Amino acid sequence: MAKPERRETSNAKKGPIQDLREWLQRVEEMGDLVRVTDAVSCEEEMSAISYLVAKQNPSPAILFDNIKGYEKSPFKARSLWNILGPSIPRIALTMEEPPDTPTVGLIRRVKDKLKARTLPREVSQAGFYENTLTGDKIDLTQLPIPKHWPLDGGRYAGTADAVITRDPDSGYLNVGTYRMMLQGKKEVGLYLSPGKDARLHITRSWQMGKPVQVAAAWGIDPLFMVVGSQTFPKNVSEYEFLGGIKGEPIPVVKGKTTDLLLPANAEFVIEGIIKPNSVRSEGPFGEFPGYYGRPEAGCPLVEVTAVHYRNNPILTNALMADYPSNEQSGFFSIIRSARIWDDLDKLGVPGVQGVYAHPAGAGGFGMTIISLEQRYAGHAAQALALAAQVPGGAYYTKWIIAVDEDIDPTDMDQVIWAMSSRSNPIDDVDILRNTWSTWLDPTQNPPEKRPYGSKALINACKEHRHLPVFSKRTALRKEMYDKVAGEWKKLGLPGQIPTVRAFEEEKKVVYHEVGGFEPGKQPGEERSEKKK
Repeated sequence: MAKPERRETSNAKKGPIQDLREWLQRVEEMGDLVRVTDAVSCEEEMSAISYLVAKQNPSPAILFDNIKGYEKSPFKARSLWNILGPSIPRIALTMEEPPDTPTVGLIRRVKDKLKARTLPREVSQAGFYENTLTGDKIDLTQLPIPKHWPLDGGRYAGTADAVITRDPDSGYLNVGTYRMMLQGKKEVGLYLSPGKDARLHITRSWQMGKPVQVAAAWGIDPLFMVVGSQTFPKNVSEYEFLGGIKGEPIPVVKGKTTDLLLPANAEFVIEGIIKPNSVRSEGPFGEFPGYYGRPEAGCPLVEVTAVHYRNNPILTNALMADYPSNEQSGFFSIIRSARIWDDLDKLGVPGVQGVYAHPAGAGGFGMTIISLEQRYAGHAAQALALAAQVPGGAYYTKWIIAVDEDIDPTDMDQVIWAMSSRSNPIDDVDILRNTWSTWLDPTQNPPEKRPYGSKALINACKEHRHLPVFSKRTALRKEMYDKVAGEWKKLGLPGQIPTVRAFEEEKKVVYHEVGGFEPGKQPGEERSEKKK
């Protein structure tokens, strides 16, 4: 395996990325791609390499060009792993932002982009129509679909995919990311957690006695994986959010055996049908919490009606594991944080300075941190309760923490310091019960309990009623920070100077509703003073 050469990233604005191959070209220009030409097995070996490489820093994407045992496969497929991994530069590139964008800045930019929606653009041609197989010519066993973990129940595609289904009532198209287990030459299983859109579409169609059309792209622009992992309004297609982030309409093409609209720039696409009440045993699978999921159980069975692929297609694969080897963790942290922040904006919650769904928290699901400028009594408690249950953050999350605006929510050292010095557990911890969870939560036993969870709300902000007298934190003067920053390299100090949010400087002080204002001052009136 050749070690990638780390190059300086360019801030020169290029046009939006059109497909996976252009994305790979830009990643390679960044020095963030390793091409493995030696034969490697897709039976646990690729996933093992991905698991170990993801724990390095830097942690490059890995493209396997030669797959052991599939040298004579008619598909001639390649396999991409550690696509985004823990790499903020690759995540930023995928979100159409400069690779050197800082984490909180990237979350803020993505939050703003989520407010824009652009309808997809239907086209007549697609690269994946270079090759089409139907009927008995379909044989997915000749495709190098990997086995990820030793105790997995089978070989899994679609861990980094775009699965398309249609709402039988409204007709809108959902683009989700769901695992798909190989069940035969022309059959794959489709695992869906409770409450997920495709599951709702299937359940509703079966109630009506109707089959469900389904399509899946197994080689995608990674932006589809990022957006497809999120929960959006049930009547708006992810295609519109994809276009809003991309800054232009997503090209889509009509299917050959379904009436679904497929991502025209995908590498490998299947079309199929799920007949009413058609299920087959599936699992287990090593999932995002870093544990095997629920024991073997019935899942909807997709009968594949067509396979389409580009010459030498690239299959996209996402390993679910402990952090930082969980493919989901890094990108999910960014997009989920942006979703929650956007939801809080829509609800009119003021003073939010940052939101962070920490990637180490079960693939970005388990913990949400809100940085907040407190402006009124109960402000922190309100933000905690809303962040726990907004559509972008309700699923699974167990720990919701509020910190003051001087705390960087992406810096766990600061967050833990705030929890330890500003939070009094007897007063500042609340519990929500019977909340939205998942079959994949290993803490809930017996397994029948798992769709229902709980959430802890931790107020690690300074106590609002005593803000004027709360102990003063130690902080550098801004002038001194700037002086040291200017001399950092000259003094031979290592790396880059750390970012600091809190300084000892002249500041406007707002007198709050409860105590602390001088005689003659009205609540909310401002004056300037030297912080002490």
